Amino acid sequence: MRIISGQFRGLLLKTLRGGKLRPTSDQLRETLFDVLGPNVEGARFLDAYAGSGAVGIEALSRGAADVVFVEQHRPAAELIRQNLARLKIDSGYWILTTSVISGLEKLSGQGEQFDFIFVDPPYDSIREYHQTLRELGRGRLLTASSLVVAEHSLHVILEDEYVSLRRTRTIRHGDAQLSFYRAA
Repeated sequence: MRIISGQFRGLLLKTLRGGKLRPTSDQLRETLFDVLGPNVEGARFLDAYAGSGAVGIEALSRGAADVVFVEQHRPAAELIRQNLARLKIDSGYWILTTSVISGLEKLSGQGEQFDFIFVDPPYDSIREYHQTLRELGRGRLLTASSLVVAEHSLHVILEDEYVSLRRTRTIRHGDAQLSFYRAA
């Protein structure tokens, strides 16, 4: 797994061995950031179900002002720390080692808001998708122009609306899809 573009372009990231993580592929990350474009520079980015941290680290590489990684699995959270250290990134991020719902509640309670929120639970955790998107749809972490992106399998059917979130676009890439949501 490598960083696609920006300051850390071409540098490799580690992932956990075995089936514990399903990292977002290089091609799908490239598609995601092609859509997000130059708006990532200076943005606040939330990487929920962060896994190896590849998506959030890609955002940092492309100039995001700061990234919050939320990852409950302790070995994965440690892997994010290792990947950041390998790239000599020592600021502009925060790692929350907690469930995503608890992390969202904590961030909301602190008045945090994000320009981009990336959601990528395990593909077979359909309940996690719906819970997380509903929580985000309540809008406390969103600005008027925030974009929420959910990566999911073709076999995971997401709703077009979650409270105030409305799906605006879906991009299919192999067996994976990216669904884009904005607050109505």
